[in-house]
Amino acid sequence: MAVPVVRTLRHLVSALPALLLVALTCWSYFAYVVQLCVVTVTNAEEKVAYLLAYHILFAMFIWSFCQTIFTPPKRPSKEYCLAPYDGEAMEADGSIELQKEILKRTAKGLPLFTRTESGALRYCERCQLIKPDRCHHCSVCDICVLKMDHHCPWVNNCVGFSNYKFFLLFLGYATLYCIFITATVLKYFICYWEDGLPSSPAKFHVLFLFFIAAMFAVSLGLLFGYHCWLVSTNVSTLEAFRAPVFEYGSDRSGFDLGVRSNMRQVFGASPRVWFLPIFSSVGDGLSFPVKSIPESCSRLLGGENTWEEEGNSNEEGTIFGNAGTVGVVFESES
Repeated sequence: MAVPVVRTLRHLVSALPALLLVALTCWSYFAYVVQLCVVTVTNAEEKVAYLLAYHILFAMFIWSFCQTIFTPPKRPSKEYCLAPYDGEAMEADGSIELQKEILKRTAKGLPLFTRTESGALRYCERCQLIKPDRCHHCSVCDICVLKMDHHCPWVNNCVGFSNYKFFLLFLGYATLYCIFITATVLKYFICYWEDGLPSSPAKFHVLFLFFIAAMFAVSLGLLFGYHCWLVSTNVSTLEAFRAPVFEYGSDRSGFDLGVRSNMRQVFGASPRVWFLPIFSSVGDGLSFPVKSIPESCSRLLGGENTWEEEGNSNEEGTIFGNAGTVGVVFESES
C-alpha cells in the first residue's frame, strides 16, 4: 500500500507548477474581463475592442497550452526494443560478448547515427531498448522520449517530438497574451497609481495584473526567443548543453539543414497550419536527416538502405544511414 500512496503523492507534487499556472490564468481572465473591461473601462468601443482581441489571444493560448499538457510523449517503436528473451538473457548473463551480439542483431537495419561518447550504440537499460537518434530517457516520466527537448514542470509533461510544436506555440501565444495585457492595462494602471480613478476593489486587480503580465512578458519572451533560435539551428535543449556524438565525433550542428528546412521539420510543409496547435511536424521521430558526413565515414552511406527525406531530395548532404553497416563497440547506456 505504501508504494501506490507515495507514487500518487509524487504525481500530485509534480503537478503543482501546472496547477499554479492554471490558477494564475483563471485569475488573469477574471481580472482583465471583469475588473478591467466591465468595471474600469467606460468607453463602449474600447471595451468591445479589448474583449474581442483578448479572447482571440486567450483562446489560442489555452488551446496550445492544453495540447502541450495532454499530448503524451511519443516512445520508440517495437523495432528498437529488445525481445523479452533477449532482455532476460542480458540480465541473467552479464557477458559483454552476449550483449554485443544481442544489440548488434537488434540494431541491424535501424537508421542510427548517434553514439555514446565512447562510440557505442545508445542503449537504455531501464527501458531495454536501443535509443533512436535524439531520443533520451526522462527520469521523471521514466520512459524514453523521441526527440526529447526537456521535461517541463509548468506543463507537467515531457516536451519532445509529439508536442514540441505545441510548446513553441504555447510560449509564443503566452508572450503575446502578456504583452497585450500589459499594453492595454498600462493607461489604467497609471490612473490608479496616481489616484486618477476612485479607489475600488478593481484597483488591486488592475495594479497586480500589470505587474504580473509585465514580468511574464519579459521572461516568456526571452524563453520563446531562445527556443526560436534552437529551432532555426535544429538543436534541442539537451543537445545545446551536450552535443550529439556521431561516428566522426561530437557535432552540435549535425542535424542543421538550414533555417527553412529546420523550421519545416517542426511546423510542417504547409504554412496554413504553422500557427495552429495541430500536429504537422515532419517525420516519425525515429530518424532525422543529417546535414553532412565526413568522407571518412562514407561507408555509412553504402548499400540499399540509404534513402533521402521525403520531399527534400534537393537538399544536398541530407542523408540517412543504416546501423547494420556500422562497426562499433556495443555497450549499454542508461
